[in-house]
Amino acid sequence: MTGRDPHESHRVATPLELLFDLTFVVAFGTAANELAHALAADHVGSGIAAFAFATFGISWAWINFTWFASAYDTDDWIYRLTTMLQMVGVLIFALGIHPMFESVTEHGETLDNDVIVWGYVVMRVAMLFQWWRAGRHDPDRGPACRTYIVSIAAAQVLWCVLALVDLPVGTTFALIIVPFLIEVGGPAYAENRRGGTPWHAHHIAERYGLMVIITLGEGMIGTMAAINVLAEGGLTWEIGLFTVAGTALTFGTWWCYFVVPTGEILHVRRERSFGFGYGAIGLFGSIVAIGAGLHVAAYFLDHHAEIGLTATVLTVVVPVALFIAVFYTGYTVLTRSFHLFHLVLLLITAATLVAPVLMARAEVDLEWCLLVLSLAPWVSVVGYETVGYRHNVEVLESLRD
Repeated sequence: MTGRDPHESHRVATPLELLFDLTFVVAFGTAANELAHALAADHVGSGIAAFAFATFGISWAWINFTWFASAYDTDDWIYRLTTMLQMVGVLIFALGIHPMFESVTEHGETLDNDVIVWGYVVMRVAMLFQWWRAGRHDPDRGPACRTYIVSIAAAQVLWCVLALVDLPVGTTFALIIVPFLIEVGGPAYAENRRGGTPWHAHHIAERYGLMVIITLGEGMIGTMAAINVLAEGGLTWEIGLFTVAGTALTFGTWWCYFVVPTGEILHVRRERSFGFGYGAIGLFGSIVAIGAGLHVAAYFLDHHAEIGLTATVLTVVVPVALFIAVFYTGYTVLTRSFHLFHLVLLLITAATLVAPVLMARAEVDLEWCLLVLSLAPWVSVVGYETVGYRHNVEVLESLRD
């Protein structure tokens, strides 16, 4: 485990990495389902807080494994079994999402995060072993590996304390800031001040793209949930509209994400990796929340939602708006550029976000509201496929100079 070549040709995701990602399908799916339940029951604030907590834990565990694997994936039997242990941790984490949501949205006294923390600790203890092994085999990068070990271990102690001590929900969420800062600060210090690790830019870009595709699956699940409700009375034009709306929204979001030549940029500007890597937490969460919103739409159509039409539309509009905001912010940070063309696209996109809300207030059917909303990511897609691609070319040329 002496480190992979960061310039290795044809570096792609391994079958083990793809298998590992399947456990996150379960975790994100559970979080989306719980968020949909909370929003449909009109537990908006508490549901969002619980979802943000779950999303960070899920995303952060995946991010840490992904960057480590990019640098030190040996694919030997020890590495494989350690990865399997991490997969067990993800599944334990997923089991704890429901009681955690219930404690926040229903009871509101203490945070029931015990199972979540134990699952998270299983994942992170496995990573401790991976970093210990890497530091032992790669002494030149030992300082970076030891920094990862110390930060992970310190954070896990704090997570366990917060799980064992029953504190009010608000107090617990406030104290979570401490282990959170240790978690995100450790890698930044290790990579920038302690020598760093040999991660592969194109491999990282591919891995993040694959996780985006996994999170987009929640959009298709939410679409199918609504279609199943509509299909109880046979095939209708409402089914057709909802199918087009959900699929177009999911597909447009996918296309929008892959407009950015992430691999090429990270290859020549490795120092910009943290804005990209950390920003993806918000990106993953917003995409999963879009699927949850579509699931809320299914509850509304089935008359099982305690919120009205406008609020139901907002459960999809808000995460779409968040995705657009995180996407453009991430693009600006990664490329160090913001063109007037982007402002035009954002203004047009804003119109596609506001219009569905106004339509809902005017009692326009949900299917039509979502059909208009599905245009939001396509504004960026059309803009970049017709004009904006030239900006990408200019950015890449400036980076290579």
